[in-house]
Amino acid sequence: MIPKTPVPHQLNAFLNSNQDLRQLAQRVKQIAALQQLYQLVAPPILLQASRVVHLRGSTLFITADNGAVAAKLRQISPELISLFLTRGCEVTGIQIRVQVRNQIVPVIHKKRNLGKIGQKALEELAVKMADSPLKATLIRLAKRNS
Repeated sequence: MIPKTPVPHQLNAFLNSNQDLRQLAQRVKQIAALQQLYQLVAPPILLQASRVVHLRGSTLFITADNGAVAAKLRQISPELISLFLTRGCEVTGIQIRVQVRNQIVPVIHKKRNLGKIGQKALEELAVKMADSPLKATLIRLAKRNS
């Protein structure tokens, strides 16, 4: 019977079998380590919508899911650089790029009711109007919320 080799060992052996794959694996490890460090230094609210994607020289590249997150990251980038440096990572510049993710955010429609004042205002407006589809709609809206 042939003993099974653990999958991680086989994967590492495969990645180390080729120079290009070895370099790719090292690059992925580097980005993963930078992402972990980024998670320690970046504000939690921004972590949900941004991630480390590349390090070229001493410039760290971060993508943001939207312009607002990118703007905030640009604003705090000097502080992030300082935090990276204090943790031993030679980052002297940060470039932020917007890269929109294709994720569908469910829209939650919350049923809203008119208050008593709103109902009264709709009824008063409907009384002043001539018979029309708009008047009928206003009356229906006022009654729906009671």
